[in-house]
Amino acid sequence: MTTTVTERPHRVDPAPPGGSRAPRRRRPALRTIGQRPLTPWLYILPALLLVVGIIYVGIGYTGWVSTLDWNGIDDSQKPIGFGNYIAIAQDPVFWTAVGHVAVFGVITVVIQMVLGLVMAVLLASDSVRGRAIYKIVMFLPVVLAPAAVATAFREIMSPDGALNQLLRSVGIDAHTAWLADPNIALYSIAAINIWQWTGFSFLLYQAAISQLDQSLFEAAAIDGAGGLQIVRRILLPQLKGTHATLALTGCIGALKTFDLVYLTTGGGPGRSTEFLTTYIYKQVVEQYHAGYSAALSIVLLVIALIFTSIQIRAYRFGED
Repeated sequence: MTTTVTERPHRVDPAPPGGSRAPRRRRPALRTIGQRPLTPWLYILPALLLVVGIIYVGIGYTGWVSTLDWNGIDDSQKPIGFGNYIAIAQDPVFWTAVGHVAVFGVITVVIQMVLGLVMAVLLASDSVRGRAIYKIVMFLPVVLAPAAVATAFREIMSPDGALNQLLRSVGIDAHTAWLADPNIALYSIAAINIWQWTGFSFLLYQAAISQLDQSLFEAAAIDGAGGLQIVRRILLPQLKGTHATLALTGCIGALKTFDLVYLTTGGGPGRSTEFLTTYIYKQVVEQYHAGYSAALSIVLLVIALIFTSIQIRAYRFGED
């Protein structure tokens, strides 16, 4: 018995008049802004709302408050235009604080970069035993809370603290109040900052060195270049980007320094460690000068933007 299998014919869509087959319709795209799709904007919308809603709106509100004579509490807001900014230009405490920030920034940025680079170069070789332990020890202070660091060093640098005891143990009769002497208090705070943040410079330099082409150093050593020549002529030029990053972050960090100063000296003794941030805090919290402190905040923001612009342009000029 023979069974005949009949194949079912494939269904063929009728061709439209004219003989050509109509193309299949595509799903409609998402709404567009102009000619651009909307989907990418949805991904950045949360960050955009955060930046615009908190940072830029806050800056705008601070700028508005800076044009007022206001204590920040009651409703007696008296518009005075640029009166607060004129008062800042004539305020000797403001210029003293700017000078302290400049000295603090130069000392901390330069020393941190030098120490971080030296440690990164010393630990770059695989022959160094215990490299992981050294890296942990170097970076550990960076993750410590500034409040804990300030509290600890306030005890260490007291007249009867561990620092003076260490100096006396090596034959130096030291009874110095490191944070209470107006002549050295600023430098003592700078030393604390250097201790805490040198590990950050070390980490960036160590990461940058690990990405360099090691054949350049081997070729220089074969050609008879010494260690200092290799560092000066080959290593340092290739780390220009890291230098610029550390200088930029260090300057901005010096402008923003508050917790370390406030928890160790509070800006004293006698304004010897007054920073812009501590001066702003005292104006708004202790003296109820909300308008004046807002103007100081805007000036601080402008100074930070100027430094950032200068350093970015200098870095690009060096690249060219």
